[in-house]
Amino acid sequence: MENLDHIREEKPKAKVTIKPAQHVFSGDTVTLRCDIYDEGVTRWRYSWYKEGSINVFSELQEHTFSLTLVNTPVMEETEIRQDYTDSVSPPVSLIISPNRTQHFTSVSVSLSCEDQSDSTGWRVSRYTDRWGLEDCSSSESGSQTGSTCTINSTVIWDTGVYWCESESGEKCHPLNITVHFDVILESPVHPVTEGDTLTLHCLYQHTTPPNLRADFYKDESLIQSQTTEMIISTVSKSHEGFYYCKHPERGESPKSWISVTVFHSESQISVLHILSSVLAVSPYLLVTVVLIFRCCRMRVASVEEQETTI
Repeated sequence: MENLDHIREEKPKAKVTIKPAQHVFSGDTVTLRCDIYDEGVTRWRYSWYKEGSINVFSELQEHTFSLTLVNTPVMEETEIRQDYTDSVSPPVSLIISPNRTQHFTSVSVSLSCEDQSDSTGWRVSRYTDRWGLEDCSSSESGSQTGSTCTINSTVIWDTGVYWCESESGEKCHPLNITVHFDVILESPVHPVTEGDTLTLHCLYQHTTPPNLRADFYKDESLIQSQTTEMIISTVSKSHEGFYYCKHPERGESPKSWISVTVFHSESQISVLHILSSVLAVSPYLLVTVVLIFRCCRMRVASVEEQETTI
């Protein structure tokens, strides 16, 4: 009989991390790192896959590549976002209904390009792993009416990057949309302004109401357990990161990146400018004051000496 003592009871666990772990733009360099947790083995060979096929076979623990539109996936572990915007962003926003970045399968999702003046001529475009770069209405269940695209019955392959594009080639800020079954995280579509309230819900597709009593995580760390919602009353820049929820029986949601915008009013900017100016010249003011003080003391001493002589 074959000796089976060398066969491991559990397979080694691998974890892939991405640098940078936040917003990545076209032309940037991305590094993938694979850490394998296993006892007794110190040397591994790594196969890096792209769209199901081996892209690189190496003994190196890290794989670095330049991000382009052609090889840009939307990944579960991080948010890969294309810079589709011009130097000056047009006054158009992509509005999603239901108003969240994660959606269940087999539901209707509406995406509209809204302008304060006129949204005529704007269409919704997208990039997905399955179909690549295309018009939103190119999907089997998609239809475009004016500047609104409606996906009548979502599927996993609708996960991707969506943005508004005009006839002249102008593009608005893109949004990552994830389609998932069972459990999703309800989070803001657009960045949250510093000082505002952030509310997150964990939703389950097969119950009414859909709210779950679940655990909420930020960047892999548990921040709130067994609650139907998580509320951060005053958001700051430190709250920026990847969030997801997890239910012990239903499973966990995909991760969503939540951005925090720091807003400075004109008065705040003026005060900061004045303070920075004062701090910049303060060493010179201090030296000047010291010199004036010394000159005054010398003059007083000289007068006192003359009076004593007289």
